[in-house]
Amino acid sequence: MTSYRATGLTGPEPTPTVAVKPLVLPAPQRGEDLRGADLRGEDLRGEDLHVRITAPVTGTRLPVVLFAHGFGSNLDGYAPLVDHWASHGFSVVQATHLDSRRLGLAADDPRRPHLWRHRVEDMTRVLDELGSLEASVPGLAGRTDHGRIVAAGHSFGGQTAGILVGLRVKDPQTGIAEDLSDARVMASIQLATAGRGGDELTPFAHENLPWLRDQDFSRITAPGLVVAGDKDDLPLSTRGPAWTTDPYTLSRGDKSLLTVHGGEHFLGGIAGYQSTETTDEDPDRLALVQQVTLAYLRHVTGVDHTDWEHAQQVLADSHPLGRLESK
Repeated sequence: MTSYRATGLTGPEPTPTVAVKPLVLPAPQRGEDLRGADLRGEDLRGEDLHVRITAPVTGTRLPVVLFAHGFGSNLDGYAPLVDHWASHGFSVVQATHLDSRRLGLAADDPRRPHLWRHRVEDMTRVLDELGSLEASVPGLAGRTDHGRIVAAGHSFGGQTAGILVGLRVKDPQTGIAEDLSDARVMASIQLATAGRGGDELTPFAHENLPWLRDQDFSRITAPGLVVAGDKDDLPLSTRGPAWTTDPYTLSRGDKSLLTVHGGEHFLGGIAGYQSTETTDEDPDRLALVQQVTLAYLRHVTGVDHTDWEHAQQVLADSHPLGRLESK
């Protein structure tokens, strides 16, 4: 349970949740290098897609959050966010993507240049099989609303979520930027996500993360919330923390930006409870991110607008934890 006292925000009371994992989906496309070469005869890992669903034990017409983890994480990550959203009325679906340290892909695995696209295909596969996945969770079948799906993600996962609502990424091998958006996704939440590429990338990012070289945010028109830490100075861009605000400033439509004061890449602790990755652990900062993202989810899916309107008022200016703005 999260206290609302420090942030000055409001929110509903939590309810019990249930989590089931791993739900396993055959994913034959993971055995290909996306150039048509069938690699399944080789010693490959991760050919099956492992999924986790966390949902409240009561309630109907539950909106769905499709969450993409950051580089190297897995379906067990981000419990502080996932638990919070689920305990307040959302069914949260997570998958373990091919870049997960849990899978340990070899450095010369031919799928590595396409990790960004395999992630999007993972999400599309989950959406295709959402009904069967939910049927494997005791008591969940028939209680979710597939007309209200929000894509969310942190870091690399933020790019994944963005692509599902219109972000164009130029394939570093083909030079083509395809539209890989999915009409089933109504909105997005992008947390500490990469900005535009080009000459703003560091040599390290240009060499090791080629899917960041050319991103076009102007095609994103779906509603979205971007969360950025003003101390998130990643070694990927020469622009400093402002780089992670690009998904807000360079996209169109109904967008909001939460700037987290003092927030580094894990925004106070979103990666996991007592996660060693967190360099800026702070319960109040984490509570801010939990509460604002929940208020936004409730707002954008039409559950309730009151908490979001209150957050906009409280965080409009001079709040010690952050600032919320919209366009």
